[in-house]
Amino acid sequence: MKKVTIATDGACIGNPGPGGWACILRLDNFVREMYGSEKKTTNNRMELRAVIEALTALKEPCMVTLYTDSEYVRRGISEWLNRWKANSWKKSSKGQLGGEPVLNQDLWRALDEATRRHEILWKWIKGHAGHPDNTRCDFLARKAAREQISSRGSIQRLHILPQNVPAG
Repeated sequence: MKKVTIATDGACIGNPGPGGWACILRLDNFVREMYGSEKKTTNNRMELRAVIEALTALKEPCMVTLYTDSEYVRRGISEWLNRWKANSWKKSSKGQLGGEPVLNQDLWRALDEATRRHEILWKWIKGHAGHPDNTRCDFLARKAAREQISSRGSIQRLHILPQNVPAG
């Protein structure tokens, strides 16, 4: 399986309000940036959308290391999802099963489907803490939210110099 590194982020101007999502996919010396927007949405929906778009862009099963600064996404996928599915997509309410319907159920179902063919290592990172791809995703997601734009990106080959060889 190919090894892919993904960074994601979502943004919203107001909550709800105009939203944007972004993701960066890295495979060997190749990188692809994608972003998109919705007119009226929430930050959590944009965080989920970023991960779904990244995973569905992969054309074959991959070993993925996925970086997110969203506790909602990280905890949802690693702690809550199996319980929600077992409970017919209802949240627990004070220890009782059968509470309120899960919010953003459409996106959680899509994410559940998107994860099935990949082996994913979920990594939470602190937002706005200097992680270069997270910083770039944050910039792209906010821009998409403000300008209501989208791009499926193009795959760029990175020109990496061999170690210890001066440029020029």
